[in-house]
Amino acid sequence: MTRDKSQDSAKISLIMELRGEGITDTRVLSAIERVPREAFVPEERRGNAYENLALPIGCEQTISQPYVVAYMTQALQVGERMRVLEIGTGSGYQAAVLSALCRRVYTVERHKPLLKAAEKRFKNLGISTITTRHGDGTEGWTDQAPFDRIIVTAAANTIPENLLEQLAVGGIMVLPVGGFAMDQYVQRIVKMEDGLKTSILLPVRFVPLVPGAVHGG
Repeated sequence: MTRDKSQDSAKISLIMELRGEGITDTRVLSAIERVPREAFVPEERRGNAYENLALPIGCEQTISQPYVVAYMTQALQVGERMRVLEIGTGSGYQAAVLSALCRRVYTVERHKPLLKAAEKRFKNLGISTITTRHGDGTEGWTDQAPFDRIIVTAAANTIPENLLEQLAVGGIMVLPVGGFAMDQYVQRIVKMEDGLKTSILLPVRFVPLVPGAVHGG
């Protein structure tokens, strides 16, 4: 992909906007600066890549608004030695941002065409620390559990017990909770020895977390 100076300028403006909106974690901001969002959006949308907007990516899915990606990533508090599970690969952008922050990302996507496209992007960008799986995200990834961090990029009606079981003690899960026709909020869950500590953070609008896997588009 050729370098576009106008996109460089747009990316700088986006980073400044994110700072102004309360994204203060310098590691998160650096990761967003390093990952080329234009590589994760359809070609006809690349001119919009650094606008603070969600964009369609096919299969009735979207690439999340950069602010929401940054916010959820900041709330996850990812360390460089951690193993992170992502439910909902989508375009692969969130996984790519996470890969700049941690040891390994495991990501599950139910739509096979989206996963294949994301895998191609990871290869083209030389990202080798993301492991992918086509399957039912509500089931998590039991044979790789426990995970230090879990992020879900689709809205669950309730907090999925399967995923909580796969979160290490001391681990953090960040996910949107709420039905598609209801208010949705990002929640941050810390798993402690004696229970869970849950914080309600940010109103959002995500596609629903749906069980099962889809092979076609």
